[in-house]
Amino acid sequence: MNINDLFGTVFPVNGNGPLPNATTTMENSVVPSSTAFHIQPDEFEHRPITREIMLEYLSTRQHRKVTIFHAKVAQKSYGNEKRFFCPPPCVYLSGDGWTNNLDKTCSSATSSTTATFPEEEHFYATIGIGEPLFSNGHEHCLSNEMQNLVFENGKTHFGSAKTLFISDSDKRKYINLNVKLFLTNHHHAYIGLFESRKIKVISKPSKKKQSVKNAESVCIQSGTSIALFNRLRSQNVSTRFLHVDENQQFHASAHEWGSFYIHLVDTDESYVESNEFSVKDGFIQYGSTVKLVCSVTNQSLPYLIIRKVDKNCVLIDSDEPVSQLHKCAFEFKHSLSNFVYLSLLNERIIGIASKPDTAEHSRIEINDSACWTIISTDKAEYTWFESRGPVVHPITPIPVGKQMTIDGGGETATIELTGENFTPGLSVWFGETESPSTEYRSTQAIVAEVPRFSSIIPNMSWVPQSVSVPISFVRRDGIIYLTPFIFTYTPEPATN
Repeated sequence: MNINDLFGTVFPVNGNGPLPNATTTMENSVVPSSTAFHIQPDEFEHRPITREIMLEYLSTRQHRKVTIFHAKVAQKSYGNEKRFFCPPPCVYLSGDGWTNNLDKTCSSATSSTTATFPEEEHFYATIGIGEPLFSNGHEHCLSNEMQNLVFENGKTHFGSAKTLFISDSDKRKYINLNVKLFLTNHHHAYIGLFESRKIKVISKPSKKKQSVKNAESVCIQSGTSIALFNRLRSQNVSTRFLHVDENQQFHASAHEWGSFYIHLVDTDESYVESNEFSVKDGFIQYGSTVKLVCSVTNQSLPYLIIRKVDKNCVLIDSDEPVSQLHKCAFEFKHSLSNFVYLSLLNERIIGIASKPDTAEHSRIEINDSACWTIISTDKAEYTWFESRGPVVHPITPIPVGKQMTIDGGGETATIELTGENFTPGLSVWFGETESPSTEYRSTQAIVAEVPRFSSIIPNMSWVPQSVSVPISFVRRDGIIYLTPFIFTYTPEPATN
């Protein structure tokens, strides 16, 4: 039974739905661990950018983006056993800057430093578990060796690390993954080191009902992202992941996995299937009605009831919190038949009807294809643009803005940006206008003077209507780092 046969369509979620734009939420900002800055700001070549260069970049956004998708938890290996990360960490290279010849993009640069990126670039990357912040002679992290990450060309460059594992000699409770990226056209140019978000190390999935104390780190909350995978007959080679392809269709993939927002749905609603729905906060519990929405495409599945699975049986009466790496099933809430579960058939995602256990009606027998393992996911996202052409030094560490605070008003207004990886060589830009003064305070704080509105829109000395401009960082050598922040000039009365 195909999903579309059950409900007519699979709904995309538009901007009116409950999901925030992932590129502008602070929860998705990357916060790398403290990194030593080996390059002093004055060592960067001074290649100032112009208003025209910034304007052209903001109008085309032909930047480069590195996104690392990974699970929030990973099981430790013991002895000779290797428990590979599942789902495997994935790295995507996206953005027009990876594939386009950027000569035209930087045509506004009138100096001799015009960008000359080749038509086709080749990349070499490695991935591994980050080194501990400190070590002693009694600790050895055998699992943090870097391994090659092979990219597959297509609309986006994509690579996955299928053989990463954590050795039992690694005693850390949390780890990060490191991705090192190189350009290999004519010489090995080091692009930079990109770090994942924090990953919790666990010994094995918990079978106990979680207490409130442990719920925060182990259980799954409404509005967070998860991945689902299925293993027929518990064999690793048969692992399939729920994924949405480039045609916006749900399917079971052996190579790529999808990251899905899981939302608790308000059960007081009439449950008319649509792309708009009300959500609730709290932990996901078995028996709850949920909505799964792809974090990349915004495609959603119909309303589902999440059920606990034990020995190929759905436990209808279970209402305990859903925990990491639990086995679960998803019952279609509005199916024309009873007990229809989200299942896979080869690469297709379908609905399969099951029957109650003849001896105990609170248990529903299902086959392997309807049994999914659930795990929380996270992502680290980095975006930059080399506005004056290729740079000599690595583009990392990338400054990350977490919060913007506005102080004062009129001609004395300033903004304070807090985050990570700030350096004295950064300047703050409001749209295509550079701040008159950028004050570096620490690696986590920068204060910038707000430009007068007349410099944002020349020949206009007052604000006739609200005007919003994006906030960017610019490094001394011309690299632009776009932040998620927007500054808005509010209307003010005209002066005589």
